[in-house]
Amino acid sequence: MLLFRTLITFLKDKEYQDLLMTTAIILAFGSIMFHYLEGWTWIDSIYFSVITLTTVGYGDFSPQTEIGKIFTIFYIFIGIGIILSFINTVYNHYNTVRIEKNKKD
Repeated sequence: MLLFRTLITFLKDKEYQDLLMTTAIILAFGSIMFHYLEGWTWIDSIYFSVITLTTVGYGDFSPQTEIGKIFTIFYIFIGIGIILSFINTVYNHYNTVRIEKNKKD
């Protein structure tokens, strides 16, 4: 129940909404670029963007063009900071809600 309540308060907060929007924009930008640079389907482009930014890197897709490889380098540097900020913000918000709940108890 605490996780659900934390998620609801997270989604209502303007600062966190901005962070979610920024993350969505970065994922969309990468997906569009990979779709056109590499000629991948939309789902493959979105998949690769998510896998790349979360640093999972399964290896089933990789850029084959030089411009695609160069874009990927910059995409990782730009995106990794945003993804890490997102994860850190969610974690900090969860801890804040948890601490407030413990104070009430």
